[in-house]
Amino acid sequence: MIPRVKICCISSLDEARMSIDAGASALGLVGQMPSGPGVISDELIFSISAAVPPPIGTFLLTSETSANGIINHWNRSHTNTIQLVDAVSTETYLSLRKSLPGVKLVQVIHVQHEKSVDEAIETAPYVDAILLDSGNPNLEIKELGGTGRTHNWKLSRKIRESVSVPVFLAGGLKPENIRQAIDEVNPFGIDLCSGVRINGMLDAEKLNRFMYEVHRF
Repeated sequence: MIPRVKICCISSLDEARMSIDAGASALGLVGQMPSGPGVISDELIFSISAAVPPPIGTFLLTSETSANGIINHWNRSHTNTIQLVDAVSTETYLSLRKSLPGVKLVQVIHVQHEKSVDEAIETAPYVDAILLDSGNPNLEIKELGGTGRTHNWKLSRKIRESVSVPVFLAGGLKPENIRQAIDEVNPFGIDLCSGVRINGMLDAEKLNRFMYEVHRF
């Protein structure tokens, strides 16, 4: 199976169009974060999301952890998917399902150690997909993605084999390593930001090379 591709850190409608034209299935739109690249205003997220045609996924990356905070953030953006980059409670998942029944939920798991596998297994029943990323939410300034670093793909593979929901792989992916990542993890989807950018801007040549590698067998 050829994995779906989500291009994250979209900063403009032009970048959204470039990603879609290259074959991306989803776009990541980054809200306010404690650290990391790609943050844009909620107004711009709303504008890009409104302009993206179906069936392209529009993912709001939110660092909010309370149900009210997440719902309020979504109300300012109106994406079709919410990507929760920090851990939330079971009650929060249930509140989101009740309040936003038409919105898909994707939970980020920061793959650091064996406990990350348990975290993914416990989380899977409450979400539509899991996204495995590099990062460290335990730092004083939380690192919730966009690190440009890879992590232990053996753990990612173990998670993918242990849950029933689709799994996206993120963290340090680029044209030079994407085939290895796909071979080792076999994810439903892949997600990247810096790997197809130059000085923070989406680069058409890198993007097209990445997509070529994804589809190459």
